[in-house]
Amino acid sequence: MWRQVTTRWSDNDAYGHVNNTVYYGWFDTVVNAWLIEAGLLDVAAGDPIGLVVETGCRYARPLAYPEAVEVGLAVERLGGSSVRYRLGVFAEGAEDAAAEGFFVHVYVGRESRRPVALPEEWRTKLERIAL
Repeated sequence: MWRQVTTRWSDNDAYGHVNNTVYYGWFDTVVNAWLIEAGLLDVAAGDPIGLVVETGCRYARPLAYPEAVEVGLAVERLGGSSVRYRLGVFAEGAEDAAAEGFFVHVYVGRESRRPVALPEEWRTKLERIAL
């Protein structure tokens, strides 16, 4: 699954490239946008909800404003109550990733905040974008 994002003026840091914190914002946006579009996430009232428990990113080359960016998303591991997403950040049209990252959600009950098993409908949709 691919999503295009664009860099913003405020994304560049003092060194003239997109600051590392921006990549994590892209990860969060891409994962949650896919979940909403797949009908799995209702931000206001949905149950379960995903809590981020771990993230990571390896940077290979800088990106800067103004530049279009393509972010690829896949499920790397599907657990009982958790999902590890794999993300690749590419300059538009580039063959090699500018950055590669991961993002782990543990799904919990909205009220209890305790881990819950992923609903079967979720599992089915998540498997569609699995590596």
